[in-house]
Amino acid sequence: MSKFIIIGTSGIGGALARQLQTQGKQLHLISRKQTPLADELGASFAIADVQDKAALDAAIVAAGPAVDGLAYCAGTINLKPVHRLTDADAIRDFEVNALGAFRAVQAALPLFKASAEKTASIVLFSTVAVQQGFAAHASVAMAKGAVEGLTRSLAAELAPKIRVNAIAPSLTRTPLAQGFTQNEATAAALAGMHPLQRLGEADDVASLAAFLLGAESGWITGQVIGVDGGRSSLRTKG
Repeated sequence: MSKFIIIGTSGIGGALARQLQTQGKQLHLISRKQTPLADELGASFAIADVQDKAALDAAIVAAGPAVDGLAYCAGTINLKPVHRLTDADAIRDFEVNALGAFRAVQAALPLFKASAEKTASIVLFSTVAVQQGFAAHASVAMAKGAVEGLTRSLAAELAPKIRVNAIAPSLTRTPLAQGFTQNEATAAALAGMHPLQRLGEADDVASLAAFLLGAESGWITGQVIGVDGGRSSLRTKG
């Protein structure tokens, strides 16, 4: 049976876990704190903060002896104008979004190599703000831009045994984004900025992640794919 590691279990990570469980996949979940999701899905579970390398390494090794896929769903949304950003802001955003992804892949490599599957798959997460460019997104866009570079570099280095892709969502209704979506007037205004006139839902993004982790996407690697309601590339008004 295929086994997948999911790091970050609220929002998109949780939706992805549920989708993979319905496909009969075996799961190993990693989160900063205890979650009922592991018991709900019958998954193995480990607690680790992605900023703690030793804890993250141990949590990933606990998934062994072999895994077939990894989704790194941990992230931050830290929106401040550049004059208000501190070094601590930038360092935390980089460590959670980019360095954590690097550490996770590095720790999982022996488990991928032990997999009996022909190829394994890694899914990382960027943001629409890397391609589009938004005010007050300097820190998070800088960190997620690093994720896109990491995605392509890893895809080249780890081929043909391991495929690596990234998803770049726009604003999605998740616990992490609650500060921007809990006010319905604000949420409606933000939804109106998207050609499809709605915000994303966790399952919108998780569906692509599940596809990229599966054999059906076996000829896709090194890609950064937008799930963003058309915001990165379309203009429907003037």
